[in-house]
Amino acid sequence: MRATRKLITVNEELCNGCGNCVTGCAEGALAIVDGKAKLVNEVFCDGLGACLGECPTGALVVVEVEAEDFNPDAVVKHLTSQGRSVPDHMPDPASLRLGAPKPHGGGCPSRQVMSLKTPCQQANVPAAQSGGASNLSHWPIQLRLVPPTAPFLKNARLLLTADCVPPSFPDFNAKLLPGRVMLLGCPKFDDAQSYIDKLADILRENAIQDVTVVQMEVPCCNGMTAIALRAAQAANINVPIETIVITRDGHTQPAGPGGLPRFAG
Repeated sequence: MRATRKLITVNEELCNGCGNCVTGCAEGALAIVDGKAKLVNEVFCDGLGACLGECPTGALVVVEVEAEDFNPDAVVKHLTSQGRSVPDHMPDPASLRLGAPKPHGGGCPSRQVMSLKTPCQQANVPAAQSGGASNLSHWPIQLRLVPPTAPFLKNARLLLTADCVPPSFPDFNAKLLPGRVMLLGCPKFDDAQSYIDKLADILRENAIQDVTVVQMEVPCCNGMTAIALRAAQAANINVPIETIVITRDGHTQPAGPGGLPRFAG
């Protein structure tokens, strides 16, 4: 499926053909062709830009373009066909009937879908926590990285939060996170339309129970609620959407009985 997402591009005028980016890309998305680095296939590139630091001339740039979705299975087949190691965050080659053992090490685990502490079907159930323990039930948490097919999304209660909220609200982990699947993003600096599209796909595929939006009091953060509302409209799904506003000094606006957050949306 084609969608607007982040992808590596190569400025051939700056590229000196050193090949550092080729060895630095765990997914094998780059190759040297006619003395210049080239993107082999857009489905091999996750758009995270881990290779940027390997380029001595600044020839690599991450841009927003319309491209095919990143395909981990295709990456595994590509790497295995070349005899290269498959990073731990990729699917197990054995599951794709490739017959190759999965080596350890290498690659960024930011896209690896997993549930934490509990099986996937229980990831949305609040658990009693001791002081200092985390209520996070899943990974990844960045909205741009969560696939709509992630098992922890099924029948979930979503917590769509601006990324400034967790460090600003001391009780975030204890009061907002239990029983919810968190999706994190920034409505000011990230691409709002890509968030709308991704969230709409999540709503269509997962029978989401409700969406709680948590945003800061600053005006640029109002986009989080707008993203949720537009995604529900795009998905043609009637899902309850409520908003909690966090002040810059770490309080809810306003607070309800007992100091618990009051839904302001």
